[in-house]
Amino acid sequence: MTGPAGIFNAPVNVGGAGRPVVSFPHQVGAVPRLAHGRQPRPADGLLATAVGGGGTTVVCQVLAGMGGVGKTQLAANLATQLWQTGQLDLLVWVTASSRTTILDTYSRAAADLTGVEDQDPQHAADRLRAWLAATGRRWLVVLDDITHPTDLTGLWPPDTATGRTVATTRRRDTALLAGRRLIDVGVFTTAEAHAYLIGQLGDTNNRLDEADELAGDLGYLPIALAQAAAYILDRDLTCAAYRTRLHRRRLDRLHPDTLPDEQQQTVTETWALSIIQADAATDHLAGQILRLAALLDANGIPTDLFTTTAALDYYRHTLGPDVDADAAADATRALYRLGLADATRDPDTGITLVRVHALVQRVVTEATPDDQRQAFAHAAADAIMELWPDIEHDSLTARLGRLLRTNTTALTVAVGDHLWHSCQGELDAHVLLYRAGDSQGEIGQVVAARNHYQQLAADAAQILGPDHPDTLRIRHNLAYWRGKRGRGRRCPGIRGGARRPAAACQPGPPRHADHPQQPRLLAGEAGDAAGAAEAFEEMLADRLRVLGSDHPDTLRTRHNIAGWRAEAGDAAGAVQAFEEVLAGRLRVLGSDHPDTLRTRHNIAAWRGRRGTRPALPRR
Repeated sequence: MTGPAGIFNAPVNVGGAGRPVVSFPHQVGAVPRLAHGRQPRPADGLLATAVGGGGTTVVCQVLAGMGGVGKTQLAANLATQLWQTGQLDLLVWVTASSRTTILDTYSRAAADLTGVEDQDPQHAADRLRAWLAATGRRWLVVLDDITHPTDLTGLWPPDTATGRTVATTRRRDTALLAGRRLIDVGVFTTAEAHAYLIGQLGDTNNRLDEADELAGDLGYLPIALAQAAAYILDRDLTCAAYRTRLHRRRLDRLHPDTLPDEQQQTVTETWALSIIQADAATDHLAGQILRLAALLDANGIPTDLFTTTAALDYYRHTLGPDVDADAAADATRALYRLGLADATRDPDTGITLVRVHALVQRVVTEATPDDQRQAFAHAAADAIMELWPDIEHDSLTARLGRLLRTNTTALTVAVGDHLWHSCQGELDAHVLLYRAGDSQGEIGQVVAARNHYQQLAADAAQILGPDHPDTLRIRHNLAYWRGKRGRGRRCPGIRGGARRPAAACQPGPPRHADHPQQPRLLAGEAGDAAGAAEAFEEMLADRLRVLGSDHPDTLRTRHNIAGWRAEAGDAAGAVQAFEEVLAGRLRVLGSDHPDTLRTRHNIAAWRGRRGTRPALPRR
């Protein structure tokens, strides 16, 4: 009998009392079938090179990655290639999801190879490991889907010159990886996803319309693309039509009736088990952290966000008073260790970022009860505000500001109008909505700040109503940024970590009424000063109607009109307007109030400069 590479393999009678004779090559356990349309991937080459190395190579390779990225397919492709090309005498495929399944396969292999049926599975496993250590035959053991690394205590195959071990797992525990080579397995590249969808769907009836957009929607996750392709074919859809359903329906309702490639779990089920395991391992803290992360930017969340006072307050409210920053940091790290998130360090700033796949976010969000979403939205918003630097004055704070703006955008998209209501259900715009716009203006992106407030003003009018105080404040800030172009400074009444606007200072940029060094342009360049004055005048009519002539906010609006009239070149009219504001502030606030003093300062600054654009007067 001829075996691999032409080696003569005489039948080996190991059966003793009537057991069948085994010959080599011999296989124990079923290797999963390769997926239809499987894409060659860079990890295939890394794995083949590692397994085919010389005697000094690391003999155990660990394929680690999130659920659904194709780790099992990589291992199956390697095993199939080695087997079909005659490079193995023994192949053992082990489903390693529990110690019981590992021992069962080891027992079967030991009986086949040694002819001894052990009643004790551990004794059989020891017998197999001893055989593997002593044989000169070429063997490969695949430990597929290690769920709990402790299940392999005392069961790892030995390191030998002729044997190789490949393990697949979602986990990255230190003990699991020690002395073994890690091969990270990620999602498809854009090109791989595109090629896969072409191979699965073809282009009949425009089926590939928006295929690349669909791949992006699914985060290039191989299992999600496979199930989406099967669903599209089963229902004779296009990628564009599937995308429409994806945006309207729950994810757990968008899988085919029969899963492709002998898959055992839907995308939702693939993640649900990992989430349950992470939650159980961290006394439910990982679940709370994931629910916050599910509302934020999938591409990078500052790790420190999950240990802010705001986040800790929420954990304690839901889980009890014993949760501290160390526990939250450990639970965040557990998400990485259990394959639910990635942790990377930004090379420019050193900020550690957590990345959670968009489909994991969706599974978590869809599993969150509706009556809890408001509280999660506010906890996430409060945590972002706590991290936001008072002034983005250097590369580190500027980079942090950019990260927080992208996370704010993700949050506002994820939570709908939850940030327009307090946790008590009252109409109340969260301060984060203001901060995201002001941050752009402060770093010189004034057009972006203006656009932010234009959208915010439209949303506020629809959600809060045109006369709500927050709607008027948003219009106030829109008018300010309409008049500016250059680098701003933020309102001194807003500080990082504040959960609501301070009563004495409306959210947003510095206003003419509030800045002690007005009049001047913040960067010495003119914006649309006349337009800003016009916008403030339109707002004045609403504030007079809603608040009355003596309300501090009405007086502040009058002050801003005067300031922008001056910036537009009407210094004489501005002085007169400031004097009218001063009379009101003296009557309402008194002579020693800071706003009254600022008005006096502006009157002094603009007198004598009528008709010119003055330099900043020094105090």
